Amino acid sequence: MHRIPESLLTGLNPAQREAVCHKDGPLLVLAGPGSGKTRVVTHRIAALLHQGVYPSQIVALTFTNKAADEMKKRVEALAPGKRVWMGTFHKFCAYLLRRYIDAVGLQDNFSIYDTDESLAVLKSITKGKNLPNGVNPQKIQWAVSSAKNQLILPEDYVGNYRSPLGKVVEEYYPLYQKELKRANAVDFDDLLLHVAVLLKDNPEIRKILDNRFRYVLVDEYQDTNTVQYFIAKALCLDHRNLAVTGDPDQSIYGWRGADIGNILNFEKDYTDAKIIRLEQNYRSTPQILAVADALIKHNTRRKHKELYTDNPDGKPVRLTQCADQHEEAESIAAEIAAEIKNSKRKPSEYAIFYRMNALSRNLEHALRQRLVPFQLIRGLEFYNRKEVKDVLAYLRLAYNPNDNVSLARIINEPPRGIGATTLTKLNGGAVYRGISTLEIARNISDFAGIAKRTKAAIGNFVKIIEKIDEASAQELSIESLMSMAITESGYRQQYESDAGSEEDAQRLANIDELLSVAREFDANFSGDDDETLLGRSALEMFLEQT
Repeated sequence: MHRIPESLLTGLNPAQREAVCHKDGPLLVLAGPGSGKTRVVTHRIAALLHQGVYPSQIVALTFTNKAADEMKKRVEALAPGKRVWMGTFHKFCAYLLRRYIDAVGLQDNFSIYDTDESLAVLKSITKGKNLPNGVNPQKIQWAVSSAKNQLILPEDYVGNYRSPLGKVVEEYYPLYQKELKRANAVDFDDLLLHVAVLLKDNPEIRKILDNRFRYVLVDEYQDTNTVQYFIAKALCLDHRNLAVTGDPDQSIYGWRGADIGNILNFEKDYTDAKIIRLEQNYRSTPQILAVADALIKHNTRRKHKELYTDNPDGKPVRLTQCADQHEEAESIAAEIAAEIKNSKRKPSEYAIFYRMNALSRNLEHALRQRLVPFQLIRGLEFYNRKEVKDVLAYLRLAYNPNDNVSLARIINEPPRGIGATTLTKLNGGAVYRGISTLEIARNISDFAGIAKRTKAAIGNFVKIIEKIDEASAQELSIESLMSMAITESGYRQQYESDAGSEEDAQRLANIDELLSVAREFDANFSGDDDETLLGRSALEMFLEQT
């Protein structure tokens, strides 16, 4: 009889040891932060191997290649020469598709399209179509991806008819899938969707795979979506050795389709499941752990854990209360600047985390004021973000009708059906006559070689700019002018949708933050009559500052 060597269990706490030694039957490991989850998963794989389970009977599914590579290294060190299948859901499903391609209706040399390539397909099938205002191929792509992650097939998709996007997706989702099939291609979401359908519609194949992969381990189970949940469950109907690790408190991908209910309802799916809680934290001080635990206890959809640690107390957690976002940014910048000056620390020793991109603006300003160099990681500075530059371009063009750069930026933003060819004609006419492109647009009815519909769109664009200009002459506040630009242009509407993506939400947040910039500007130049600044004078100063 094969036994787990004691060396594999040395250094494990009782809960970790219990999880590692579990062999048959469903298992849920609720792993608190810093509780040694990866160690438990890898040691359990090694334990299964030492108990006589063949490497080919084990599959470990992760969410990133980096996590999979780390697990491979650890398992190799614990059980040299034993090659277990470890990788992401997508990589595993691509592996299965290649082997059961006939059942999917593709050829074995199918291509896997990345995000840009799948977007190109959507652009090609929607080219020349009259899509509703605010709907574009990127939004269709996001909605199709969301449907696939929820295991909704094109023939089953029913759009939300309160949303223009829903109607469009109902029409183009089937067309998109037909085009992919014609090209013998799949996108990333198809890798999972096709396997789920394969398992659902082919009971014999499902049984074969269930018998082969007798031990399925899923890491970060709280972040699985509907289709991943279905695949993991379908592989463990006969041999019910599904072991999942995760923590509802650490679920952060709901916006990407993750369903926290998968881990919360594990005991309902597997009434005989063994539940093990990893509650000892090895990473944090008791002070930090107590504060974090006190906060997370307010969550309603969670699994209770009593976190503890044997680490030294460390410094008390410091809570700073600020009146507003400006004071918060000033406080952070001032402390960093003082530490750099007095303690000779380097700016690179500091990191500032914020919840969403729109919140960076005040921090950027405060750091610049104190001459603290900084770098935004995987992001653009606030005033370089597309939506911020677009909205400001409306104000710039209203203030300066000769600003052809701003006009080129926004004449088709949001989309109005005014393409690059039309803009080239307008610019050419402006150069020939020695006037601005906006002036040409004002007299578009006299311009030859442009379709009637496009002329109407150009005329509507000119009306928006003229309305903002007239409002500035009436000495409205900057916030009012900006709100008018956003509303009249339909710019906000293109990002507002019942099925908006996370990117759309970020763009809307940045627009709202820009409005708060305008509001602050107005507040700084209001008061006594001789200090109040409105209209074109205010617009001039505001644009200089931004």
